[in-house]
Amino acid sequence: MASSAIHKQTSSFSILTLLPSHPPYKITNPLLLISHSHSNPVQNFKTLYLTMSPLLLLSLLTLLPTLTLSTTPRSLYLVTPEPISLSYHHGPLLTGKLAVNILWYGRFTPSQRSIVSDFFLSLSSPASSPAASTWWHTTSLYHNSTTQLTLGRQVIDSALSLGRSLTSDDLTKLSSRLSPHRNTIAVVLTGEDVLVEGFCMSRCGHHGSAPAGRHGRSHFAYIWVGNSVTQCPGECAWPFHQPIYGPQTPPLVAPNGDVGVDGMIINLATLLAATVTNPFGDGYFQGPANAPLEAVTACTGIFGTGSYPGYPGQLLVDSTTGASFNAKGLGGRKYLLPAMWDPKTNQCTTLV
Repeated sequence: MASSAIHKQTSSFSILTLLPSHPPYKITNPLLLISHSHSNPVQNFKTLYLTMSPLLLLSLLTLLPTLTLSTTPRSLYLVTPEPISLSYHHGPLLTGKLAVNILWYGRFTPSQRSIVSDFFLSLSSPASSPAASTWWHTTSLYHNSTTQLTLGRQVIDSALSLGRSLTSDDLTKLSSRLSPHRNTIAVVLTGEDVLVEGFCMSRCGHHGSAPAGRHGRSHFAYIWVGNSVTQCPGECAWPFHQPIYGPQTPPLVAPNGDVGVDGMIINLATLLAATVTNPFGDGYFQGPANAPLEAVTACTGIFGTGSYPGYPGQLLVDSTTGASFNAKGLGGRKYLLPAMWDPKTNQCTTLV
């Protein structure tokens, strides 16, 4: 490891959709391809490959009406998925009042920064139903106490102090600039003009932890998410852009009129829930520690009732703009938030 590298635990994910139109078929937890690593988040992602000839596939499709299948379209898999059950691994969780510190790296407009800042504030602010704060309340069921978020420091680095191309270690260095400690979450957001190691190829963002303080005896949690609008919106901004694989249905209208940033909100929500419920790799998750399913990634691609791979579910639609959403926030903001696993019901729950 290079001398500048900092040991950290990370969880990364990338949004993909359904199956390619030609063999071989790659089957992952539908819609999300997840990679996790304690060393390099670009490595070690696990997929299941099932190679079929077109004739075999046609034969299977003709047999489908005679097969006993689950009652929901989302469960029509060639490989039966493992039941979702996140276990607690006895590590610390993030609870109480937490300050979210943000570093804006690259090009962001004031409007884009406002959309994201309002999202964080909405998670701990009352709003009319369905409220973003109700979605966030599900995280409190993991530890029977409320996690309240406040907006802390915001640093703008539009000059790209570490260059236009970033490595994973660069992301940790940037998060360390936010004076992190155990009662904060450092969030690094990269603009559409920034290239990040593994971005679009294997991940849309990640969360992890790194040593804090002079002696490194404590650790802080951090998140990174990139704006994919010019690089890979079909992977990291679905359902506001047509997916790379699967049915090419029309994309939804983004609730804040910004495909890239509204896609970032989905990814931020996913990683924020994972950060407070599994901040250091020994909290709540299912599967191996280096490739876990977490609070939201266990419920991949679900946004509303009746969802299935390629279809986000029944959502609310703004009568004026035609935008799809399922959560209301601060100042009339609207967002699309992913389903989260509820530890009380052992089900993936949505707001609508």
